[in-house]
Amino acid sequence: MTVHMTDEAWAVLEGRHADPFRYLGPHSESDGTIVRALLPDAVSVEAVGEHGETAPLERVHDGGLFEGALPNGSQKYRLRARYGDNTVELEDTYRFPPILTDFDLYLLGEGSDQRLYDKLGAHPMEMDGVQGVGFVVLAPNARRVSVVGDFNFWNPRRHQMRVRGNGYWELFVPGARAGDHYKFDIAGPHGERLPLKSDPLAFAAELRPSTASIVVDATKLPQPRPAPENINALSAPMSIYEVHLGSWRRKDGEEWLTYRELAEQLPAYVRDMGFTHVEFLPVSEHPFDGSWGYQPTGLYAPTSRFGTPEDFIALVDACHAAGIGVILDWVPGHFPDDPHGLGNFDGTALYEHANPMQGRHLDWGTLIYNYGRTEVVNFLTANALFWLERYGIDGLRVDAVASMLYLDYSRPAGGWIPNKFGGRENIEAIDFLRRFNAQVFGRFPQATTAAEESTAWPQVSRPVEFGGLGFGYKWNMGWMHDTLNYISKDPIHRKYHHGQILFGLHYAFSENFILPLSHDEVVHGKRSILGRMPGDEWQRFANLRAYYSFMFAHPGKKLMFMGCEFAQEREWSHDRSLDWHLLEHPKYAGIQALIRDLNHLYRSLPALHQLDCDPFGFEWVVTEDSGRNVFAWMRKGNDTKARCLVITNFSPNVYQDYRIRVPFPGRWREVFNSDAGLYGGSNVGNGGEVHTLEGLVPELSLTLPPLAAIFLTPED
Repeated sequence: MTVHMTDEAWAVLEGRHADPFRYLGPHSESDGTIVRALLPDAVSVEAVGEHGETAPLERVHDGGLFEGALPNGSQKYRLRARYGDNTVELEDTYRFPPILTDFDLYLLGEGSDQRLYDKLGAHPMEMDGVQGVGFVVLAPNARRVSVVGDFNFWNPRRHQMRVRGNGYWELFVPGARAGDHYKFDIAGPHGERLPLKSDPLAFAAELRPSTASIVVDATKLPQPRPAPENINALSAPMSIYEVHLGSWRRKDGEEWLTYRELAEQLPAYVRDMGFTHVEFLPVSEHPFDGSWGYQPTGLYAPTSRFGTPEDFIALVDACHAAGIGVILDWVPGHFPDDPHGLGNFDGTALYEHANPMQGRHLDWGTLIYNYGRTEVVNFLTANALFWLERYGIDGLRVDAVASMLYLDYSRPAGGWIPNKFGGRENIEAIDFLRRFNAQVFGRFPQATTAAEESTAWPQVSRPVEFGGLGFGYKWNMGWMHDTLNYISKDPIHRKYHHGQILFGLHYAFSENFILPLSHDEVVHGKRSILGRMPGDEWQRFANLRAYYSFMFAHPGKKLMFMGCEFAQEREWSHDRSLDWHLLEHPKYAGIQALIRDLNHLYRSLPALHQLDCDPFGFEWVVTEDSGRNVFAWMRKGNDTKARCLVITNFSPNVYQDYRIRVPFPGRWREVFNSDAGLYGGSNVGNGGEVHTLEGLVPELSLTLPPLAAIFLTPED
């Protein structure tokens, strides 16, 4: 047989062929079936038929290219190669059929594959009776893509992939298995070799600073038990404990707790404290600890810092077993430009915008997704669904929504590109967010979403069909800024800022709000929440008790960052554990007891949660007493008698015989007093109950404790 080095042979040999199957593997020719194999470093190669018969393959090129007839025309064959004194028998990658079907390619092409993660990435599978791993990656502008890893000595010539429709490259690698490390070796559109790329759909990754992707057999992952039903409903109590897994608690103050160790400790603590949900700062794989997870490189991989995907499932399962919902911070707004990541993935701006005026965040130095690209939107929406399906997550909090909505976000004049109508709204991002929410609620109606959105964008938490963005909830950033500003003032000056408490109720029901005291409020020189409180030590803690009580009585769901619940004194740092030793002191333990009781009261009293997002659930009682820094309001539930009267006194004075009208005569029970000695207060109050005064209109005469809040409910 005469062998000629064709252009295709050279392309395969030089690692620049877009479809090596056209040359390698079995091919029918006039004189029978021949097989071509590329096995660098092999001394000799022979084909072994399905019945053990052999036929030698001729060396075509010293680079490891072999060719020869198959024994007896057998299509099922193996290759036997000799490397020095060693002989190995292996399957030929290039004899196997395609992985993606025409229907797969159709769905991927139109961007409608909600289960994208079942096709792309690395999937252990069986083909033609052979175990291996199927690899699929999007790189439409690449000239050549190879998968490299533990299974081929990281040699890009051994497993060159083939391109299918729409730029999806695929290859079945026999013998590869779960646990193998891998990356993609990509030649860009001009043949330039790019840095090795991690898999955008990797389900696990190496611990930083290493960056290889890891094959995971998702079919063998357990499914966590579901969370309690209706845990995210507007009428349900929702009190969220926001957690950074790496710094909540550490072993010996230094080592991270693993997912499984967290599963043993965190849910029990959250349940004891009365929180209904836990929200994890982003757990998607990220290269830099200091980003807190907000610059992810592996959206489909739980970070390996704390264990494996199975270990993470154990944490979710433990939370659900404790009756706690799990919310993840999710970051579809930007990604870092680390060379192994999504940036310039196939030698072009595939996931990001090419123009830095659209494609790079000036504040964070990160890249912005191109929401106008079908494949990118499919990648992101499928990722949201992935966490809900594979890991049983109950909700997603979307980070930095404002940066997605506005093209001029944090950009100077002339430093941004208007939309097609000349406006500043990012039309493609708006469409993406609506699609994301519609798909989440369409497939997982018990789940929820929340937007961190800091502007006055309308209808963030209203249904898509009514023109909204479709989120379940919106963080109330205005409430947080106004009330923290108010409470940080010396009480003598608060009368001049009375409106900062009142203003929030003008828009409190325009969205389904969550009141956030998040990680962002206890870093970067802002001090801890306790650190913002004015006055001497007693007043600082009293102010904090009053402020937390005000928060729990205010309409809206609640969110509190870890450490705030026991008055963490220092700013939070991701590099160390919370200061749990503070609980040895009564004043900090008192704050913890206060939050525990507020949570349980919030959950047990329908008036405090049932109409959190409904204007019928709130009525002002006292708004004009700025001279004494007093506010009062009534919270209401669906039942006529489901009422809770709330009075806050943000002055250090005790007020006797403070008159307040109420809707029902009789006994009103003081169910909560933030000045109780149990919490570190001075025990000023109303002795646990008070009766209405005689008269035509029911009225209470109350003692208002200093820098405190009291809650009263009517007795039947």
